[in-house]
Amino acid sequence: MKVDRNSCIRIGICAFLLYLCITYWPAFADLVHSLLQAATPLLLGCVLAYAINILMSFYEAHYFPRSAHCVLIKSRRPVCMLAAFLTLAVLLIFIIKLVIPELISCIKLLAGQVPAAINDLLAWLETQNVVPENILASLQTVDWRARGQQMISILTSGISGVMGAAVSVFSGAVTALLALIFSIYLLLGKEKLGDQFHRLMLRYVKPGIHAKIQYVLSVLNNSFHRYIVGQCTEAVILGALCTAGMLVLNLPYATMTGAVIAFTALIPVAGAYIGAGIGAFMILTVSPVKAIVFLIFIVVLQQLEGNLIYPRVVGSSLGLPAIWVLTAVTLGGGLLGIPGMLLCVPLAAALYRLIKEDVNRPQRKECIKV
Repeated sequence: MKVDRNSCIRIGICAFLLYLCITYWPAFADLVHSLLQAATPLLLGCVLAYAINILMSFYEAHYFPRSAHCVLIKSRRPVCMLAAFLTLAVLLIFIIKLVIPELISCIKLLAGQVPAAINDLLAWLETQNVVPENILASLQTVDWRARGQQMISILTSGISGVMGAAVSVFSGAVTALLALIFSIYLLLGKEKLGDQFHRLMLRYVKPGIHAKIQYVLSVLNNSFHRYIVGQCTEAVILGALCTAGMLVLNLPYATMTGAVIAFTALIPVAGAYIGAGIGAFMILTVSPVKAIVFLIFIVVLQQLEGNLIYPRVVGSSLGLPAIWVLTAVTLGGGLLGIPGMLLCVPLAAALYRLIKEDVNRPQRKECIKV
């Protein structure tokens, strides 16, 4: 292999930069952290713009698509973008207003019923002579109602703190405002930005590498788009089926539980079980028997969803086997929590498709000279 002067210079520069990073790793890590922190509004704006673009593209396809009137053509982008933002805002407000107050009231109701249940349990234990008398006497002297009130205050303050943090992050923080503004600029000029990126790639990147980069980006975009659309569709279907089934079974909190199930179903694999736990907890405050009925109903619904709905709506669109979905969710959740669960599944689907196509690509036969 022929090594020219430019290649030696590039290798030397890369080795020197690698040496600097290893030697001054704490300072380099602080620099990277500072850069990521400064770029947080831009990254959030890109994520928000990508999600809103799916809705906006849908509205644009149905906003007088065959009209040639100049006013309609010029107003298509801002009107559809505003409709997409309003749709997302209405959904978030609806879920928060529907779920959080009822969850707090259920916690208060359950904590208020705990003292009477504990006293009944202690009286039953006293009649059975199972627990020593000194332990029963010490337990009976405890003011369980006061303990319950303390638990209510702790839980309520904790939930209020979480909600306050969420509201401050998504509505009042400067970061969210900058991200929103940046996403609007991205959505308004996405075609121009795409053309500029394409021209830069053609100017500074070799044609073969440019084609590969374009293909990888198209696969990533296709995977993320299909995942978001499929997961949202599956969540709506699952929430509607849950609400309808609970109404048929005459279970309490049907609408609210259906909304929780639909919202948590956006998290792959584990999301619906999280929503089921919240719903069972709320129904438990009304009737333990109905909570058991609800859990049985959710198990049946999960089997129906896992075998019929999910493979048709999400699984077939991603083309990722179930074991790799579970692997991606586990690794993503361990690294980044819930955001990691949401990101790793479409990333794994894109990587799986790229590797599969590369493996199945026919290899070029080499001629062997004798």
